[in-house]
Amino acid sequence: MPSARSTAPLAAPTRRTALRLALLPLAAAGLSACGFRLRGQQSFAFTSLFSGFSDTSDLGEQFVQAMAVAAPGVRVITDAAERAQAQVILDVLEDSRAKTVATYNASGEARELTLRSRLRFRLRAPDGDELIGPSTIEQTRDMSYTESAALAKEYEEETLYRDMEADLVQQLLRRLGALKSL
Repeated sequence: MPSARSTAPLAAPTRRTALRLALLPLAAAGLSACGFRLRGQQSFAFTSLFSGFSDTSDLGEQFVQAMAVAAPGVRVITDAAERAQAQVILDVLEDSRAKTVATYNASGEARELTLRSRLRFRLRAPDGDELIGPSTIEQTRDMSYTESAALAKEYEEETLYRDMEADLVQQLLRRLGALKSL
């Protein structure tokens, strides 16, 4: 049985479609004019960096991976025996996670948690000159909590910590990239 739809070839683009296509380059130009750009490689004032993160730090692992992508020309040294070869030293003063109960229900059970991830660092030359003084970057997230879904909430908590640490690493890269000379 023939369908009720017309089988005629599609008509030329309508005026509205043509207008949308014409405005697309204007939108792209507007985004570039406001400073929007995709993350790419960054330039740093140094070619080698000693990372002072502990060997067991998730944040340190993310930092090394992010540096490999953002600055493939920068050698990240993690072995303390090779520290003397680094042009700059990233001292990690604090790399911590914290979880506090934000709200309780009428029964006294936790209903909402506040998660914090904090990084305190400084950047210095091997001779001790501070290039970036002690600085703190902190991320905070709130999450609901129910005891009946404890396992799922544990997974959500770990995911939120990973996201916060990814944000911390990106902020750290921007601060290191802002250094223009040694």
